[in-house]
Amino acid sequence: MHRPIFFLLSAALLTTGCAVGPNFKKPKAQLPGGWAAPPAVSYPTTRPMKFDGPEADLANWWTRFNDPALNSLVERAIVANLDVRTATSAVRQARAARGVTAAELFPQVNTSGGYRRGGAAGTGPTGLYSAGLDASWEIDIFGGRRRSVEAADAQFDATIENRRDVLISVISEVAVNYVNLRGTQRQIEIAQGNLELQKKNAQLVRALFNNGNGFNSRLDVAQADASVASTASQIPSLEVTARQTIYAISVLLGQSPADLLPELSIQSPLPVAPVDVPLGLPSNLLQRRPDIRRAEAQLHVATAQIGVATADLFPRFSLTGSFGYQNGKAGSLFDYSSSAWSFGPGVTWPLFDAGRIFNNIKVQDEAATQAILAYRSVVLTALQEVENSLVAYVKEYERRAALADAVTANHEALRLATLRYSTGETDFLQVLSAQQSLFSTENALVQSDRTSVTNLISLYKALGGGWESERGLTDAEFSAANQNTVK
Repeated sequence: MHRPIFFLLSAALLTTGCAVGPNFKKPKAQLPGGWAAPPAVSYPTTRPMKFDGPEADLANWWTRFNDPALNSLVERAIVANLDVRTATSAVRQARAARGVTAAELFPQVNTSGGYRRGGAAGTGPTGLYSAGLDASWEIDIFGGRRRSVEAADAQFDATIENRRDVLISVISEVAVNYVNLRGTQRQIEIAQGNLELQKKNAQLVRALFNNGNGFNSRLDVAQADASVASTASQIPSLEVTARQTIYAISVLLGQSPADLLPELSIQSPLPVAPVDVPLGLPSNLLQRRPDIRRAEAQLHVATAQIGVATADLFPRFSLTGSFGYQNGKAGSLFDYSSSAWSFGPGVTWPLFDAGRIFNNIKVQDEAATQAILAYRSVVLTALQEVENSLVAYVKEYERRAALADAVTANHEALRLATLRYSTGETDFLQVLSAQQSLFSTENALVQSDRTSVTNLISLYKALGGGWESERGLTDAEFSAANQNTVK
């Protein structure tokens, strides 16, 4: 009896570290050596843009806008956002699931006990007390269990990267909403300023009309009043947008919609986009973007599952044993004469399963093929997102400079038109046209400022910046920082 047991134990020791199925290899991605040359900024009044070298620090990219309010909102969102907390819980769940899978590598021991009473025809009833231990251990000679643990480890890595991806999305959403809020507040300020200017012009037109100036007509008064009413009608819609944006930011921070109204309703300047961009190299994306890292981990899971399926082709060896007591008297249950034991090896090997095992291996092979294709697709999408964001940022920067010059020119045009109208050298239509042009270009300039910043935020997100500042996912910090589960 001891020889087969010795053989099984020796085989288990010799095959430790060996497992059937393919070993995972990091996928190779075809990446360009650099980014497409950013289109040149050709507008004469713009400053040259600078793109940093291969080592780009994007860990806290939002701090580059030098806006304390934005910094505070982002830091609070990292801690309190419900999507981030849900993804963090999924990480803890994956860690526990890995522990469940790893437990299958070790012997399983159960204890039992009980009392039964029964009898047969012609005999009186009898009672039987029992207590004992049962143990079993499936020896992982061909590595199927170890491949399962490998798959669980890779799935744990995938959930970490998913949490990082959620974190990046939340940070960018907070930043974009904040920029939209400040841009809308600036639009309200411009509309109110133009409204006051138009009211003054309307008063001037009415005064000239009341004085009976020959060049002034009732039509000029009506047009001036219409211009005032038209501008006033735009302000409530902008106020609705600003209020709803504050609500969105509050929810992103895990708070009730109105909680941030006192903090964010006070107008603050729109963050200014820096002209220098830490771009780095395309190859950096493989380590920086969590979605690429997650796709790699999912490929690892699929590769390990091939080994799990392949192990079903081979026999399974196990050791089982039991030890216990049985006696009709409770006081004598643990006497030596009441004991019984058994111990020995076992083997199972499927002889016929109608092709189930081979087809399952094919299933896992195709799953791995799909995983590598998904990985390549994620890499290509990442490259496209960076290139799209880069060209959008550069060209909006150029557009913004042209709009700034247009606003300056329109201010001068309105001043001259108002002066000429007050002296009777032109009609009021010229003043209205100048007002509308100024209001339009000022609005366009604010929108361009907002778009420039949001384009830069999109670029930072496409480059994969932000998760390096995560909390609670390093080996040292995870247990301490992620105990705040939702009750």
